[in-house]
Amino acid sequence: MNNIRTATVITTLGLVAAMMSGCAAASADAGGTTAEPVDELRVGYFANVTHAPALVGVQEGLFEDALGDVEVSTQVFNAGPAAIEALSAGAIDATYIGPNPSINTFIQSGGQSARVVAGAATGGAALVVREGIDDAADLEGTTLATPQLGNTQDVALRTWLADQGYETDTSGGGDVQITPTENAQTLTLFQQGELDGAWLPEPWVSRLIVDAGAHVLVDEAELWEDGEFPTTVLLVRAEFLEQHPDVVADLLEGHAAAVQWIADNPADASAVINGAIAAETGKPLADEVITRALEHVTFSVDPHADTFEALVEDGVAVGTQKDGSIEGLFDLRLLNELLESDGADPVSAAGLGED
Repeated sequence: MNNIRTATVITTLGLVAAMMSGCAAASADAGGTTAEPVDELRVGYFANVTHAPALVGVQEGLFEDALGDVEVSTQVFNAGPAAIEALSAGAIDATYIGPNPSINTFIQSGGQSARVVAGAATGGAALVVREGIDDAADLEGTTLATPQLGNTQDVALRTWLADQGYETDTSGGGDVQITPTENAQTLTLFQQGELDGAWLPEPWVSRLIVDAGAHVLVDEAELWEDGEFPTTVLLVRAEFLEQHPDVVADLLEGHAAAVQWIADNPADASAVINGAIAAETGKPLADEVITRALEHVTFSVDPHADTFEALVEDGVAVGTQKDGSIEGLFDLRLLNELLESDGADPVSAAGLGED
């Protein structure tokens, strides 16, 4: 499959070797204080195409290779707020997640809860609707779904509707009713005519199109400069990062290797990602679905930190998060140490943390 969009800041698989040699230095540079060694790293992710680096990292054993004696245990979530609950409770140590839940936990905790340590994916989200809805004016009185209240797609839909002159509220009222719904249930309800559309990440956008006859009303890429907006980042519990920077460095090694693997194996990536989705959900995606989904997602370790201030403003405006500072949300020092070891350009925290 040759249409996977990959815009990595990693140039060669030689990065993996450089990462291994740079881990100790990166840990020291990040200012962490290593506590007692751990023998397990608990990582969350979703069975979504936008979380493909996690899926590949697990399926291809890249996390296992990078972490050595530290066992990787995983937990699959449906949407960001649920993953944040697990992270905040100490049930997981790191998670692949959308930017808005990352922002929410950081602000609500006064900057104490977690840090974004890398990007994972951009793009791959859209508003898909039923036949008969052809522009924004057709949406009044409709019912639309998002994965979960306050998740990244939920905020995007509410923000876009407000720009079109519609009022919504977090309890499902307003000119357009928004119903946070688990993704698989969204597909079923749409097929049954109970929903008029949904703002979703891939592969659910493509599933509603291919399996249920929906069409794209808004591709979120059209709303951002150069079409680049963060869909998935890698978030680590702040306490774990401080106490175990060496383990986080190894996690980043596996993560970056997964991003690079997707770039280097376009012919095989579709089958591997689909196999991982099947392992988590019990059923693979149709070839047409996985192919279309991968054409609309770009994988990169750059978290696009420069977009996060706008995301904060959007979340506050639609009432899904508190106002507050996100200065300190990013800690990209370990990632940049690894990138620089390979001669690749560092990524920026855009003044919102350490890089």
